[in-house]
Amino acid sequence: MTAERLTTRGRVSRRRRRGSADLTSRPGFLGYGLLVATLLGAVLPMYWAFLIASGDSSSLNNVNLPWWPGGNFIANALNVVNNDRVFFWKAVLNSIIVSTVTAASVVFFSTLAGYAFAKLRFRGSRGLFVFVIATTAVPTQLGVIPLFIVMAQLGWTGTLGAVIVPALVTAFGVFWMTQYLSSALPDELIEAGRIDGANMIKTFWYIGFPAARPAAAMLALFTFIATWTNFFWPFIVLDQNNPTLPVALSQLQANYFVDYSIVLAGVLLATLPLLVLFIVAGRQLVTGIMQGAVKG
Repeated sequence: MTAERLTTRGRVSRRRRRGSADLTSRPGFLGYGLLVATLLGAVLPMYWAFLIASGDSSSLNNVNLPWWPGGNFIANALNVVNNDRVFFWKAVLNSIIVSTVTAASVVFFSTLAGYAFAKLRFRGSRGLFVFVIATTAVPTQLGVIPLFIVMAQLGWTGTLGAVIVPALVTAFGVFWMTQYLSSALPDELIEAGRIDGANMIKTFWYIGFPAARPAAAMLALFTFIATWTNFFWPFIVLDQNNPTLPVALSQLQANYFVDYSIVLAGVLLATLPLLVLFIVAGRQLVTGIMQGAVKG
């Protein structure tokens, strides 16, 4: 029996050493190659846009563009900022307001609904959840006309409320938070909170919401980016005097002659806040996701 135990312990220790070696081993040539290809695929379009934005209208007539940026990017960017038809700074402020309010609202209501679907038992919960998911199959374009009629009757056309209110909660956010809370939040924690005397609201606020922070952070980032770059509905419901940033930049190509160096300079200016957001919040988001992935 002693020899068998020693043999079993030796096998277990070897398996553990192999597992730890697999976890600490570096990726090979293929892994680094895929990472470099992915990085180039993401950087090249931005660099190509910067090449065009740093040139002028005469350089665009050349068949072969130079691979080195020109010196007109600042002048083109100032042309965008100081353009009388664009209302650049007002559009930036409107985009910040719409994106921030929408992201915060989607995170709160989606987490609340996800907690209800994942951890509460009530009649019709499964059918209601299926109905919410089924709404994602309906194209956005089908609801534009009735939604615009409602906004016109409320007198909200041309205001930021017409963009914010229809996006206060999304079916994808509800699905995202439901799936995360179903696996990341143990039922024992909720039962312990109820035994300690916490009601449903306190249980959600002190147990459910902190457990959902990693998924909520990712949902907030996705929602902020999607709202910041949204063009279709704001272009329909807003006017030129109160636009969001994508709607304002569309005025750069409203002439018969389109100077793409100025247009792409405006696009790069609109992309810079998103890049800063990724740089500032990227590490915190990855840390939160890793913390949420660790169990026990």
